[in-house]
Amino acid sequence: MSGLPAHIRAMVELSPVEDLLLALLRDVLAPVSVQSLIWDTQRFPLVLVRRQPSFGEWLGDPRFLDSADIVIHTFAEDPNGDEDAALLAEAVRVCLRDAWLRNRSVPQRGHLSRVTMTSAPRRATDWATATGPVQYADLPTGVWRYETLYRIAVRKPRVRPFP
Repeated sequence: MSGLPAHIRAMVELSPVEDLLLALLRDVLAPVSVQSLIWDTQRFPLVLVRRQPSFGEWLGDPRFLDSADIVIHTFAEDPNGDEDAALLAEAVRVCLRDAWLRNRSVPQRGHLSRVTMTSAPRRATDWATATGPVQYADLPTGVWRYETLYRIAVRKPRVRPFP
């Protein structure tokens, strides 16, 4: 037997927030790579989505709300890497805003019930200034990174009736 048993999967109410954001962003930003990990042979441009470990909240809400701080890194390479990474960060903001305002749902993942930008996109030239896990010390030559922070609330689709 591989994977989780069915009775354990049936108990799950909230899915990983990154999975919802990856699906929302991939659909709109294709062919740009949208990932949660950096590969050894990474290609750019890239949008990297990570949940911050410093905030997460579940208050027993029967509507199954999950709140999270998310850091989104956007990467682009020269010749216009700096500008392209900034523009990609803005495109991500628009995608998240539109998904929230249009109540766009992803099957088994839910939808955004709130999106707040808590730190505007900023240029960051190396990982030493990153606000999350570090996968390599410095960016490859000619690659630019912008970092934006969001606080989001996610509502999981209702899959079973309330008692």
